Amino acid sequence: MQSAIGTRENITIIDSAEFGGTKIEIMEYQKLLGSTNTRGAIDLYYMEKQNMKARQVAVYLNNDKVTVEPGAMSYFKGQIEMISGVNMGNMLGRMFSSATTGEAIAQPEYKGTGVVVLEPSFKHFLLLNIENEDIVVDKGMFYCAQGSVEVKPIMQKNVSSALLGGEGIFQIELRGTGLVVLECAVPSCEIDVIELNNDTLRVDGNFAVLRSGNISFTVERSAKTLIGSAVSGEGLVNVYRGTGTVWLAPSIKIYDTINMGGGSTASMNMNTSNSKSK
Repeated sequence: MQSAIGTRENITIIDSAEFGGTKIEIMEYQKLLGSTNTRGAIDLYYMEKQNMKARQVAVYLNNDKVTVEPGAMSYFKGQIEMISGVNMGNMLGRMFSSATTGEAIAQPEYKGTGVVVLEPSFKHFLLLNIENEDIVVDKGMFYCAQGSVEVKPIMQKNVSSALLGGEGIFQIELRGTGLVVLECAVPSCEIDVIELNNDTLRVDGNFAVLRSGNISFTVERSAKTLIGSAVSGEGLVNVYRGTGTVWLAPSIKIYDTINMGGGSTASMNMNTSNSKSK
């Protein structure tokens, strides 16, 4: 099968994985050379210096299927058909989730033999090979998953905690065995994988991007008393309890602060009191 790189000379493969009848490659544009104005050229120059490169996902299918985030498909080639990904069993749940969150009712599936190439993005792609696992990610992170992985929106068990903690009422649950691609604001090298064994993790901010295993999520005071929380200056924290794994991306707070502050490090305040209610 012809590579999704095709005739392009400025693309390299930065990550790849294969399982069953599916192979996934993460492609990266080394340079974007098509700017036609000076402002765009300046932006591209500094973007290149900070490793802000366009990346793209290619999914090679051999009598297999892939579930894709709505709107993420760029083009596909071969003996592949697109199906809706909706059946009567999950229709009501998807309709309720769609009405509440504004997301599409159906996550399209592409089935057959050929290659499916997804839309490019300046965000980072995390390529995972899960094995009989159940992981939960923020709704905006899901990009695609092998057909052997079940993809469904789920409602947080504790709605008040979800709203206070900034994680949203709905998230995406990925269950099964196969390849998964997540779209993330930070690269994998800036993610801290925390293992919990009947333990508790308290996080001051909404930068837990993934959790797996038997882990509950709540929002609680950082100290046992209101006075203690006030003295510590931390107020409310996101709390994860149980046995499993939590992926933390602390540098998300840095990028959010830079983006909100116009890039001035002098005004940078890493305390989250400005970004969520205490």
